[in-house]
Amino acid sequence: MVSLLLIGVAAWGIGFGLISSLRVVGVAVAVGILLFLIALVGLIGAMKHHQVLLFFYMIILFLVFIVQFSVSCASLALNKEQQNELLEMGWNHTANARPDIEKNLNCCGFHSINDSETCVAPCFQSKAECDTCGSIIERHAEKVLRVVGGIGFFFSFTEILGVWLTYRYRNQKDPRANPSAFL
Repeated sequence: MVSLLLIGVAAWGIGFGLISSLRVVGVAVAVGILLFLIALVGLIGAMKHHQVLLFFYMIILFLVFIVQFSVSCASLALNKEQQNELLEMGWNHTANARPDIEKNLNCCGFHSINDSETCVAPCFQSKAECDTCGSIIERHAEKVLRVVGGIGFFFSFTEILGVWLTYRYRNQKDPRANPSAFL
């Protein structure tokens, strides 16, 4: 479900013109495909009652749980100063995405508007007063981090439930197998 959601959100972002960075979309689609393959391994292992596939599924799902739980904790634990620091660092390293951000948010620059730099925001081209992109992004960053952290916590706990259920199912005997066969 999460994998299809990731792929769908990436497609939606491209379709509505919100995301034009091929790298961001590529990462979202790659993670979605990876999660889909992991789910497929678990499904095949459960249907075939295959001990090895279920073991690898359990280990990979546990590693995904650790990463997702860590990211969720980090997104909820960031204070305002750390958020601003990360946002500014991200702004400085995303020269390709700046025109899209400026156009969609109708803002120029991160902390200050520089007349020597190009800005594609409608407010800058009409010579109206523009807000800085940093102030607009900072207003919404805390809400977004809380939502992402909460969703991450929810899905991380469903993953640990999946690990526990896989462990329990893996240790059961296959009811279709020969009763005199060893496990």
